[in-house]
Amino acid sequence: MHVPDGFINAPVSVAAAVVAAGAVAVSLRGARRELDERTAPLAGLVAAFIFAVQMLNFPVAAGTSGHLLGGALAAILVGPYTGVLCVSVVLLMQGILFADGGLTALGVNVTVMGVVTVVVAYALFRGLLKVLPPTRRSVTAAAFAGALLSVPAAAAAFTAIYTVGGTTDVPVAKVLTAMVGVHVLIGIGEALITAATVGAVIAVRPDLVHGARGLTAPLKLRVGGELVDAPAAAAPASAAARSTKPVWITGLVTALVLAGFVSFYASASPDGLEKVAADKGIDAKAEEHAAAGSPLADYSVKDVPDARLSGGLAGVIGVGATVLVGTGIFWTVRRRRAQDLTATSTAVPSAR
Repeated sequence: MHVPDGFINAPVSVAAAVVAAGAVAVSLRGARRELDERTAPLAGLVAAFIFAVQMLNFPVAAGTSGHLLGGALAAILVGPYTGVLCVSVVLLMQGILFADGGLTALGVNVTVMGVVTVVVAYALFRGLLKVLPPTRRSVTAAAFAGALLSVPAAAAAFTAIYTVGGTTDVPVAKVLTAMVGVHVLIGIGEALITAATVGAVIAVRPDLVHGARGLTAPLKLRVGGELVDAPAAAAPASAAARSTKPVWITGLVTALVLAGFVSFYASASPDGLEKVAADKGIDAKAEEHAAAGSPLADYSVKDVPDARLSGGLAGVIGVGATVLVGTGIFWTVRRRRAQDLTATSTAVPSAR
Protein backbone atom coordinates (compact mmCIF):
# COMPACT_ATOMS: atom_id res chain seq x y z
CA MET A 1 0.00 0.00 0.00
CA HIS A 2 2.94 2.31 -0.60
CA VAL A 3 1.49 5.57 -1.93
CA PRO A 4 3.66 7.00 -4.74
CA ASP A 5 4.30 10.64 -5.55
CA GLY A 6 1.49 12.36 -7.42
CA PHE A 7 -1.51 10.58 -5.90
CA ILE A 8 -2.06 13.23 -3.21
CA ASN A 9 -1.64 16.97 -3.75
CA ALA A 10 1.07 19.03 -2.08
CA PRO A 11 -0.98 20.75 0.69
CA VAL A 12 -2.48 17.48 1.95
CA SER A 13 0.89 15.72 1.64
CA VAL A 14 2.43 18.42 3.82
CA ALA A 15 -0.41 18.12 6.33
CA ALA A 16 0.07 14.34 6.45
CA ALA A 17 3.80 14.86 6.96
CA VAL A 18 3.05 17.10 9.95
CA VAL A 19 0.73 14.44 11.41
CA ALA A 20 3.33 11.75 10.81
CA ALA A 21 6.11 13.85 12.36
CA GLY A 22 3.95 14.47 15.42
CA ALA A 23 3.18 10.75 15.73
CA VAL A 24 6.87 9.89 15.47
CA ALA A 25 7.75 12.51 18.10
CA VAL A 26 5.14 11.13 20.49
CA SER A 27 6.33 7.60 19.77
CA LEU A 28 9.95 8.51 20.51
CA ARG A 29 8.90 9.62 23.97
CA GLY A 30 6.56 6.68 24.51
CA ALA A 31 9.16 4.18 23.34
CA ARG A 32 11.38 5.16 26.27
CA ARG A 33 8.92 3.37 28.54
CA GLU A 34 8.73 0.29 26.31
CA LEU A 35 12.39 -0.31 25.51
CA ASP A 36 14.92 -1.89 27.83
CA GLU A 37 18.29 -3.54 27.40
CA ARG A 38 16.64 -6.68 25.98
CA THR A 39 13.98 -5.20 23.73
CA ALA A 40 15.98 -2.36 22.16
CA PRO A 41 17.99 -4.63 19.82
CA LEU A 42 14.92 -6.79 19.21
CA ALA A 43 12.99 -3.73 18.00
CA GLY A 44 15.59 -3.22 15.29
CA LEU A 45 15.19 -6.87 14.36
CA VAL A 46 11.40 -6.48 14.17
CA ALA A 47 11.85 -3.61 11.71
CA ALA A 48 14.19 -5.72 9.58
CA PHE A 49 11.79 -8.67 9.69
CA ILE A 50 8.90 -6.46 8.54
CA PHE A 51 11.08 -5.17 5.70
CA ALA A 52 11.84 -8.73 4.62
CA VAL A 53 8.27 -10.00 4.80
CA GLN A 54 6.99 -6.97 2.88
CA MET A 55 9.01 -8.26 -0.08
CA LEU A 56 6.88 -11.41 -0.11
CA ASN A 57 3.79 -10.37 -2.05
CA PHE A 58 1.13 -13.09 -1.93
CA PRO A 59 -1.76 -13.47 -4.40
CA VAL A 60 -5.19 -12.48 -3.07
CA ALA A 61 -7.33 -12.25 -6.20
CA ALA A 62 -7.04 -12.43 -9.97
CA GLY A 63 -4.18 -10.13 -10.93
CA THR A 64 -3.80 -8.68 -7.43
CA SER A 65 -1.33 -9.35 -4.63
CA GLY A 66 -0.81 -8.14 -1.09
CA HIS A 67 1.96 -7.87 1.44
CA LEU A 68 2.37 -7.44 5.17
CA LEU A 69 1.91 -3.91 6.51
CA GLY A 70 3.43 -4.87 9.86
CA GLY A 71 1.86 -2.38 12.24
CA ALA A 72 -0.02 -5.01 14.24
CA LEU A 73 2.98 -7.33 14.41
CA ALA A 74 5.34 -4.60 15.60
CA ALA A 75 2.92 -3.21 18.19
CA ILE A 76 2.26 -6.61 19.75
CA LEU A 77 5.90 -7.69 19.80
CA VAL A 78 7.58 -4.49 21.02
CA GLY A 79 4.79 -2.10 22.01
CA PRO A 80 2.62 0.43 20.14
CA TYR A 81 4.97 3.42 20.39
CA THR A 82 7.96 1.37 19.30
CA GLY A 83 5.76 -0.25 16.67
CA VAL A 84 5.10 3.10 14.99
CA LEU A 85 8.84 3.72 14.92
CA CYS A 86 9.54 0.26 13.46
CA VAL A 87 7.18 0.76 10.53
CA SER A 88 8.45 4.32 10.01
CA VAL A 89 12.04 3.07 9.76
CA VAL A 90 10.97 0.46 7.21
CA LEU A 91 9.12 3.03 5.10
CA LEU A 92 12.07 5.41 5.26
CA MET A 93 14.50 2.74 4.07
CA GLN A 94 12.15 1.66 1.29
CA GLY A 95 11.57 5.19 0.07
CA ILE A 96 15.20 6.32 0.09
CA LEU A 97 17.01 3.17 -0.98
CA PHE A 98 14.49 1.26 -3.10
CA ALA A 99 12.23 3.96 -4.60
CA ASP A 100 9.22 2.26 -3.02
CA GLY A 101 6.69 4.80 -1.79
CA GLY A 102 6.99 8.44 -2.82
CA LEU A 103 9.28 10.76 -0.91
CA THR A 104 6.69 13.54 -0.95
CA ALA A 105 4.15 10.90 0.15
CA LEU A 106 6.28 9.65 3.05
CA GLY A 107 4.03 11.41 5.55
CA VAL A 108 0.97 9.81 3.98
CA ASN A 109 2.58 6.37 4.12
CA VAL A 110 3.71 6.72 7.73
CA THR A 111 0.25 7.93 8.74
CA VAL A 112 -1.63 5.21 6.87
CA MET A 113 0.70 2.20 7.17
CA GLY A 114 2.32 3.05 10.49
CA VAL A 115 0.04 5.08 12.73
CA VAL A 116 -3.39 3.81 11.64
CA THR A 117 -2.43 0.13 11.59
CA VAL A 118 -0.77 0.31 15.00
CA VAL A 119 -3.58 2.25 16.68
CA VAL A 120 -6.38 0.11 15.27
CA ALA A 121 -4.64 -3.23 15.75
CA TYR A 122 -3.37 -2.57 19.26
CA ALA A 123 -6.65 -1.07 20.47
CA LEU A 124 -8.57 -4.15 19.33
CA PHE A 125 -5.83 -6.46 20.62
CA ARG A 126 -5.94 -4.96 24.13
CA GLY A 127 -9.73 -4.87 24.13
CA LEU A 128 -9.98 -8.55 23.28
CA LEU A 129 -7.45 -9.52 25.94
CA LYS A 130 -9.68 -7.89 28.55
CA VAL A 131 -12.51 -10.32 27.80
CA LEU A 132 -10.57 -13.43 26.75
CA PRO A 133 -8.92 -15.87 29.17
CA PRO A 134 -5.36 -14.79 30.06
CA THR A 135 -3.63 -17.43 27.95
CA ARG A 136 -1.09 -17.53 25.15
CA ARG A 137 -3.76 -18.72 22.76
CA SER A 138 -5.77 -15.62 23.55
CA VAL A 139 -2.80 -13.44 22.65
CA THR A 140 -2.44 -15.20 19.31
CA ALA A 141 -6.17 -14.97 18.58
CA ALA A 142 -6.27 -11.28 19.53
CA ALA A 143 -3.21 -10.66 17.34
CA PHE A 144 -5.01 -12.30 14.42
CA ALA A 145 -8.10 -10.12 14.88
CA GLY A 146 -6.13 -6.91 15.33
CA ALA A 147 -4.02 -7.52 12.25
CA LEU A 148 -7.06 -8.48 10.18
CA LEU A 149 -8.90 -5.23 10.95
CA SER A 150 -5.85 -2.99 10.67
CA VAL A 151 -5.43 -3.50 6.91
CA PRO A 152 -8.91 -2.41 5.70
CA ALA A 153 -8.70 0.38 8.28
CA ALA A 154 -5.52 1.59 6.58
CA ALA A 155 -7.28 1.34 3.21
CA ALA A 156 -10.14 3.45 4.53
CA ALA A 157 -7.63 5.98 5.92
CA PHE A 158 -5.98 6.29 2.51
CA THR A 159 -9.40 6.84 0.94
CA ALA A 160 -10.13 9.60 3.45
CA ILE A 161 -6.85 11.31 2.56
CA TYR A 162 -7.57 10.86 -1.14
CA THR A 163 -11.02 12.41 -0.63
CA VAL A 164 -9.39 15.59 0.64
CA GLY A 165 -6.29 15.75 -1.52
CA GLY A 166 -6.57 13.34 -4.44
CA THR A 167 -5.09 14.63 -7.70
CA THR A 168 -7.63 12.84 -9.90
CA ASP A 169 -11.38 13.15 -10.15
CA VAL A 170 -12.55 9.65 -9.27
CA PRO A 171 -15.76 9.06 -7.27
CA VAL A 172 -14.82 8.44 -3.66
CA ALA A 173 -17.42 5.70 -3.21
CA LYS A 174 -15.78 3.64 -5.96
CA VAL A 175 -12.34 4.13 -4.42
CA LEU A 176 -13.54 3.18 -0.93
CA THR A 177 -15.38 0.07 -2.11
CA ALA A 178 -12.44 -1.15 -4.18
CA MET A 179 -9.79 -0.34 -1.58
CA VAL A 180 -11.57 -1.85 1.41
CA GLY A 181 -12.76 -4.86 -0.58
CA VAL A 182 -9.32 -5.97 -1.76
CA HIS A 183 -7.64 -5.07 1.51
CA VAL A 184 -10.01 -7.25 3.52
CA LEU A 185 -8.50 -10.15 1.57
CA ILE A 186 -5.00 -8.84 2.16
CA GLY A 187 -5.89 -8.49 5.83
CA ILE A 188 -6.43 -12.24 6.05
CA GLY A 189 -2.84 -12.79 4.92
CA GLU A 190 -1.65 -10.12 7.34
CA ALA A 191 -3.54 -11.81 10.18
CA LEU A 192 -2.09 -15.23 9.40
CA ILE A 193 1.48 -13.93 9.25
CA THR A 194 1.05 -11.88 12.42
CA ALA A 195 -0.56 -14.68 14.43
CA ALA A 196 2.02 -17.22 13.27
CA THR A 197 4.95 -14.94 14.14
CA VAL A 198 3.55 -13.89 17.52
CA GLY A 199 2.71 -17.50 18.33
CA ALA A 200 6.21 -18.66 17.40
CA VAL A 201 7.88 -16.08 19.63
CA ILE A 202 5.50 -16.77 22.53
CA ALA A 203 6.31 -20.47 22.26
CA VAL A 204 10.01 -19.91 22.94
CA ARG A 205 10.27 -16.55 24.74
CA PRO A 206 6.93 -15.18 25.96
CA ASP A 207 8.82 -12.68 28.12
CA LEU A 208 9.92 -10.89 24.94
CA VAL A 209 6.39 -10.30 23.63
CA HIS A 210 5.13 -6.93 24.82
CA GLY A 211 1.49 -7.88 24.36
CA ALA A 212 1.87 -11.08 26.40
CA ARG A 213 3.20 -9.46 29.55
CA GLY A 214 1.19 -10.04 32.71
CA LEU A 215 -0.65 -13.10 31.43
CA THR A 216 0.11 -15.32 34.40
CA ALA A 217 -2.31 -14.82 37.28
CA PRO A 218 -0.63 -14.62 40.71
CA LEU A 219 -0.75 -17.72 42.88
CA LYS A 220 -3.33 -17.44 45.67
CA LEU A 221 -2.97 -18.78 49.20
CA ARG A 222 -5.72 -19.08 51.79
CA VAL A 223 -4.64 -17.37 54.99
CA GLY A 224 -7.08 -17.02 57.86
CA GLY A 225 -9.96 -17.91 55.57
CA GLU A 226 -9.04 -15.25 52.99
CA LEU A 227 -7.29 -15.55 49.63
CA VAL A 228 -4.10 -13.52 49.35
CA ASP A 229 -1.37 -13.32 46.74
CA ALA A 230 1.44 -15.75 47.39
CA PRO A 231 4.95 -14.29 47.70
CA ALA A 232 6.66 -14.27 44.32
CA ALA A 233 9.40 -16.84 44.11
CA ALA A 234 12.78 -15.43 43.35
CA ALA A 235 13.68 -16.12 39.75
CA PRO A 236 16.94 -17.97 39.23
CA ALA A 237 19.76 -15.68 38.19
CA SER A 238 20.23 -17.61 34.97
CA ALA A 239 16.56 -17.12 34.04
CA ALA A 240 16.63 -13.42 34.82
CA ALA A 241 19.66 -12.98 32.63
CA ARG A 242 18.51 -15.14 29.75
CA SER A 243 20.21 -13.93 26.63
CA THR A 244 18.23 -12.62 23.70
CA LYS A 245 21.09 -13.47 21.35
CA PRO A 246 19.62 -16.80 20.12
CA VAL A 247 16.31 -15.12 19.30
CA TRP A 248 18.10 -12.21 17.62
CA ILE A 249 20.30 -14.46 15.50
CA THR A 250 17.40 -16.73 14.52
CA GLY A 251 15.25 -13.75 13.58
CA LEU A 252 18.01 -12.10 11.56
CA VAL A 253 18.83 -15.28 9.66
CA THR A 254 15.13 -15.78 8.93
CA ALA A 255 14.81 -12.22 7.62
CA LEU A 256 17.89 -12.63 5.43
CA VAL A 257 16.62 -15.90 3.97
CA LEU A 258 13.17 -14.42 3.28
CA ALA A 259 14.54 -11.28 1.63
CA GLY A 260 17.52 -12.87 -0.06
CA PHE A 261 15.97 -16.07 -1.38
CA VAL A 262 12.24 -16.56 -0.80
CA SER A 263 11.41 -13.09 -2.19
CA PHE A 264 12.31 -14.32 -5.69
CA TYR A 265 9.15 -16.45 -5.62
CA ALA A 266 6.84 -13.64 -4.48
CA SER A 267 3.85 -12.72 -6.62
CA ALA A 268 4.65 -10.26 -9.40
CA SER A 269 1.06 -8.98 -9.58
CA PRO A 270 0.39 -5.39 -8.50
CA ASP A 271 -0.57 -4.92 -4.88
CA GLY A 272 -3.98 -3.76 -3.74
CA LEU A 273 -3.38 -0.02 -4.09
CA GLU A 274 -1.59 -0.37 -7.43
CA LYS A 275 -4.42 -2.48 -8.82
CA VAL A 276 -7.16 -0.14 -7.62
CA ALA A 277 -5.22 2.90 -8.85
CA ALA A 278 -4.83 1.40 -12.32
CA ASP A 279 -8.45 0.21 -12.53
CA LYS A 280 -10.02 3.45 -11.24
CA GLY A 281 -7.58 5.95 -12.74
CA ILE A 282 -6.11 7.21 -9.48
CA ASP A 283 -2.63 6.92 -10.98
CA ALA A 284 -3.32 9.32 -13.86
CA LYS A 285 -1.00 11.94 -12.35
CA ALA A 286 1.51 9.64 -10.70
CA GLU A 287 5.06 10.98 -10.76
CA GLU A 288 8.35 9.19 -11.19
CA HIS A 289 10.13 8.53 -7.91
CA ALA A 290 12.97 10.92 -7.14
CA ALA A 291 15.20 7.92 -6.38
CA ALA A 292 14.19 5.94 -9.47
CA GLY A 293 17.79 5.92 -10.68
CA SER A 294 19.28 4.70 -7.41
CA PRO A 295 21.45 1.55 -7.44
CA LEU A 296 18.77 -0.39 -5.51
CA ALA A 297 15.60 0.92 -7.16
CA ASP A 298 12.79 -1.63 -7.52
CA TYR A 299 14.59 -4.03 -5.18
CA SER A 300 17.33 -4.96 -7.61
CA VAL A 301 21.03 -4.17 -7.67
CA LYS A 302 22.04 -2.08 -10.65
CA ASP A 303 24.39 -3.72 -13.17
CA VAL A 304 23.73 -7.22 -11.81
CA PRO A 305 22.10 -8.99 -14.79
CA ASP A 306 20.89 -12.13 -13.03
CA ALA A 307 17.41 -11.33 -11.66
CA ARG A 308 17.59 -13.85 -8.83
CA LEU A 309 20.98 -12.64 -7.64
CA SER A 310 20.11 -8.97 -8.12
CA GLY A 311 16.90 -9.19 -6.11
CA GLY A 312 18.48 -11.36 -3.45
CA LEU A 313 21.37 -8.96 -2.93
CA ALA A 314 18.97 -6.03 -2.72
CA GLY A 315 16.93 -7.85 -0.10
CA VAL A 316 19.99 -8.68 1.99
CA ILE A 317 21.22 -5.09 1.78
CA GLY A 318 17.78 -3.83 2.78
CA VAL A 319 17.59 -6.12 5.80
CA GLY A 320 21.10 -5.12 6.87
CA ALA A 321 20.44 -1.40 6.47
CA THR A 322 17.13 -1.59 8.29
CA VAL A 323 18.45 -3.55 11.26
CA LEU A 324 21.43 -1.18 11.59
CA VAL A 325 19.39 2.01 11.39
CA GLY A 326 16.57 0.64 13.51
CA THR A 327 18.83 -0.75 16.22
CA GLY A 328 20.78 2.51 16.32
CA ILE A 329 17.61 4.52 16.82
CA PHE A 330 16.19 2.22 19.47
CA TRP A 331 19.44 2.02 21.42
CA THR A 332 19.61 5.81 21.38
CA VAL A 333 16.05 6.00 22.74
CA ARG A 334 16.91 3.41 25.38
CA ARG A 335 20.04 5.28 26.46
CA ARG A 336 18.07 8.51 26.69
CA ARG A 337 15.65 6.81 29.06
CA ALA A 338 18.53 5.51 31.18
CA GLN A 339 20.01 9.00 31.35
CA ASP A 340 16.65 10.46 32.41
CA LEU A 341 16.29 7.84 35.16
CA THR A 342 19.82 8.49 36.37
CA ALA A 343 19.25 12.23 36.45
CA THR A 344 16.01 11.78 38.39
CA SER A 345 17.55 9.41 40.96
CA THR A 346 20.55 11.67 41.60
CA ALA A 347 18.63 14.94 41.76
CA VAL A 348 19.07 16.68 45.13
CA PRO A 349 16.14 18.73 46.50
CA SER A 350 17.02 22.39 46.83
CA ALA A 351 17.49 23.65 50.38
CA ARG A 352 15.07 26.24 51.71
